[in-house]
Amino acid sequence: MPGHRLTAVTGLALALTLGAGAVAGPAEAAGYRYWSFWDRQGTTWTYATQGPASAHPSDGDVQGFRFAVSADSKDAATPRSAPTFAAVCASTPAKPGRKRVALALDFGTPQDAPGGETPPAPRTACAQVPEDATTADALAAVAKPLRYNSAALLCAIAGYPHTGCGEQVSTKKQDTQPTAAPKNTSDSGPSLGLLAGIAAVLTLAAAAIWQSRRRRD
Repeated sequence: MPGHRLTAVTGLALALTLGAGAVAGPAEAAGYRYWSFWDRQGTTWTYATQGPASAHPSDGDVQGFRFAVSADSKDAATPRSAPTFAAVCASTPAKPGRKRVALALDFGTPQDAPGGETPPAPRTACAQVPEDATTADALAAVAKPLRYNSAALLCAIAGYPHTGCGEQVSTKKQDTQPTAAPKNTSDSGPSLGLLAGIAAVLTLAAAAIWQSRRRRD
């Protein structure tokens, strides 16, 4: 009986140790590499509620596009510039029957670029298009070539990226804890609480061995 008890206790300690190592690795997060579409409202970028092919901006609107990797609209990266309509379209006079739309095009960072590609520098453009034009029409007027897939998803602006369209990618979430001295100095080891639990289990194992020897004596 003491032998069976010792085996069970030792097995529990081993399971706790292995469990501590199993949870120590970095988390994997799935995201998508794509062009997101934004509306500029005052001083804030807001994720567009329509696609560029169905949105009909008005004269004086500011809209943006950002290429990046994100899981969904909640964590999507906004365009890094904050242009005003007056600044972008200052040299484009108004014309009857046409409207002007200021566009901010952010091609993203090298970290978000597909393998082997380098993102162009961000830029702005003033598109002057017919009054009934969509955002996609405005984009085509100033940032060709555009590329779409069979589901009408915008894949490339001004030819970037050359390949791919909304593909899924995996990224490792980095530890964002402050650099103050942690309770456990090992980045991949178990917590002190778990170590204390293992120590207690091993103490029980030692006690079981002592009891077994005492009965034999």
